[in-house]
Amino acid sequence: MVLSDDSLQAVHFEHRLWVNELNFFADELKIYEHQLEELVTKADRKEAMQELEQFQNQFIRQKEVLDALQHDIHIHEQKLSEAVQEQQKLPLDPEYHNFLKEQMESFRSIYAELKKRFYLFLNKWR
Repeated sequence: MVLSDDSLQAVHFEHRLWVNELNFFADELKIYEHQLEELVTKADRKEAMQELEQFQNQFIRQKEVLDALQHDIHIHEQKLSEAVQEQQKLPLDPEYHNFLKEQMESFRSIYAELKKRFYLFLNKWR
């Protein structure tokens, strides 16, 4: 499959949406980590501390996945940009783009579940 100008624009637009979405998630994770820090000073129960630690580890893991996704999107965007600058028609690897799309969908789903569980936790210990 060869990239047309329309398909190139569509892929670029989708990349921009994903990057903006990931930046938003990264900002949210910073807020959640700050909330964890506040709870650490208040939490005196062992059970609460165990849950705090679990969320801290899960937030760290989500940030790692988020960083990897941002990197992969950036690399894919660079390849597309190079092709445009060289005025080449670069074959579009639909499998790789679909892979990125699936990774984003998976991240959204896992992140949404983590967020839901975190809010339940916050309501329980505040």
